[in-house]
Amino acid sequence: MFTITVVILSILSLTTPSSSSDQPPRSPADVCIIGTGIAGSSVAHFLRQYSSSISQIRMFERHPIVGGRMATVTIGGETFEAGASILHPKNYHALNFTHLLNLKVKGPSASDSSFSLGIWDGQKFLFKTIDSKSKSSVVQYFVSLANSLRMFVRYGVSLLKMTNFVEVTVDNFLKYYESKESRPIFNTVEDMLKWADLYNLTTQTLEEKLVALNYSPLLIQELITVITRINYGQSVRISGLAGAVSLAGSGGNLWAVEGGNWQMAAGLVNRSDVTLHLEEEIESVTNLDGFYEVNSTKGNSYTCQVTVVATPLDELNIQFTPKFSIPERKLQHTHATFVRGLLNPVYFGLDSMLEIPELVGTIESDELPFTCISILKEHSENDMTYKMFSRQSLSDTLLDQIFSIRSETIRINWGAYPHYHAPEKFAPFMLDDGHLYYVNAFENAASTMETGAVAAENIARLVLSRLSSQQPLRMYGLKTSILDSSPEHREL
Repeated sequence: MFTITVVILSILSLTTPSSSSDQPPRSPADVCIIGTGIAGSSVAHFLRQYSSSISQIRMFERHPIVGGRMATVTIGGETFEAGASILHPKNYHALNFTHLLNLKVKGPSASDSSFSLGIWDGQKFLFKTIDSKSKSSVVQYFVSLANSLRMFVRYGVSLLKMTNFVEVTVDNFLKYYESKESRPIFNTVEDMLKWADLYNLTTQTLEEKLVALNYSPLLIQELITVITRINYGQSVRISGLAGAVSLAGSGGNLWAVEGGNWQMAAGLVNRSDVTLHLEEEIESVTNLDGFYEVNSTKGNSYTCQVTVVATPLDELNIQFTPKFSIPERKLQHTHATFVRGLLNPVYFGLDSMLEIPELVGTIESDELPFTCISILKEHSENDMTYKMFSRQSLSDTLLDQIFSIRSETIRINWGAYPHYHAPEKFAPFMLDDGHLYYVNAFENAASTMETGAVAAENIARLVLSRLSSQQPLRMYGLKTSILDSSPEHREL
């Protein structure tokens, strides 16, 4: 995700579930986890933290490196986030992971407070914030104040309504951080969302919700549309909860892991005593009456008592026996294009490069070839690194129109998140009557690094509870997680 920082609202992601008894599971279990992104690595982590009943965890990754949709790209000799890039200050699982793994947190730079925004309709800028290159904190303060006033004049009191809408949603989500003793283990995504009073937001579009709240049409068409296009590559017709997640957060304090967010997944995998199978794609999973036979494209076969699918099934070709049916879902593809060079002011109808905002967001229009362009790093006045998002791949011909200088270009096609629509239909957490689980069912509510960890924590508890042959209302024979004593959880 891109960050819009202090100028406008940013990005969120969220979090967790549990309970205890002294009855242990029947016997140690072998677990196979398909996918090593934040969801899969978090499942492995929580299984190890909550219980000693798991004998072996195997993790399968079809790519040569762990991390899933958390990845980096190197351009011009420098490394930047290519996938999931920004975390919210209330992403408590992610914060706990970074502390646990001794990773370094990279916060917003001092220049973020003056990050300039422009809303582009394909012909002209509908709105631009004031830009200032001054390094004076006093100057930056007044520039920020002036920009806040300009936005209020254009969008009115609806800006305040937006803040309240987001705060209510975030407060509801924070219920997942309550103590394990006070929270149930959830059998379904619907139950998980209803318990936190979030389900209704998935039954209507963001646009419908905001119209019902009497938001300014101009705010919806411009600023909010820019945010949803940047964060989810879609319009305000996404479902309400995904839209709220997209809007959540304001004023900065966003962060990432120094060197790449993928290190969270790598660190959790390393700590969880797993057998890791890189570049090994799973082609079939067969239920053989009490255990699963998991076969890979390398011709290898593995036996697992529990199998957890921790990657979207939408574009995979895993053959399951017996077959099951889940709601049809399409992934929204985001094409991330990284360019080392310089934007062409003529393309934007401007006279000078200095007039182009550092973040160019776009309104919803089929004629616009990209959703946003953002400066990742300014090397010199005539040398920048940019990141672009678009729904289709950008041709060299088009890029040569947008850029006056283009010395290096890297393209990545991400099956980044679900294509949201309302009312949402959710796949089950349990894909059969045995122990076949699907973490990514929760993505139809909202897709972020933190929501992946939240769903993973619930899946880990669900696995352990059902292995104990008990109703999934409590957890049996569990160890105390070191995460439970973290400052973040005590504050909540």
